[in-house]
Amino acid sequence: MKLPIYQVDAFASRIFTGNPAAVVVCKSELPVEIMQSVATEKNLSETAFVVVARNEYQIRWFTPTVEVDLCGHATLASAHVIFNHLKSSQNKVSFYSKSGPLHVHKNGETLYLDFHTDSFTAVEPFEQLINGLGVRPSELYRGRDDFLAILDNEVSVASLCPNMQLMSTVPSRGVIVSSIGTEVDFVSRFFAPQSGVPADPVTDSAHTTLIPYWSKRLAINHLRAKQISKRVGELICKDLGKCVEIGGKAVTYLVGEISL
Repeated sequence: MKLPIYQVDAFASRIFTGNPAAVVVCKSELPVEIMQSVATEKNLSETAFVVVARNEYQIRWFTPTVEVDLCGHATLASAHVIFNHLKSSQNKVSFYSKSGPLHVHKNGETLYLDFHTDSFTAVEPFEQLINGLGVRPSELYRGRDDFLAILDNEVSVASLCPNMQLMSTVPSRGVIVSSIGTEVDFVSRFFAPQSGVPADPVTDSAHTTLIPYWSKRLAINHLRAKQISKRVGELICKDLGKCVEIGGKAVTYLVGEISL
């Protein structure tokens, strides 16, 4: 069996920036062990598997080591494939996933995802996380999947060199680190060695936590954000209350075929 595979740089206007994701298009769902093996072989932060049936789309996401319940950048990459390679004439695509229906619409070259807002509570910084990050955050929150650590400034976020062995023991999907930005409203980085992704280039699912936090703190609903990884990703954000809107561009790097 041969299946088309695409590699897309999400939240990027040119290749070699943003967050790369693989997208495999199928006519029926593959066995879980096959999907995990493909994701391990591709070795990107996420590989999306999109089942296309009668203009309906089912999506699942896998890191090199585990299946995850939500991945924004691979969803945006999948929508890019549908709009640009499968030649959908619609301006909106809906995916059915383990996290419920996900919607992506386009306006020009920009794609926008709608996600449910995360709920999070303040917690005390604990030794395991402090030692892993190498710094004590000024604020710490626990969301549904991740911890959000707030630092004093962008330089502090950019200069972090976490101990990944210690970070892998933090009991969460990953750790978001964020501060006010100098050229954008806020910046962030994301570390998830416990999920097989030591440092993710762009993590828009983390922005379901970041957007409501910074929207409330800065008292604005429209925000510009940058994930200051080595590849750098830029996001357009909007706080809609129960939902958030996350926008960005995408560009195709590779079109190929896999044999199973």
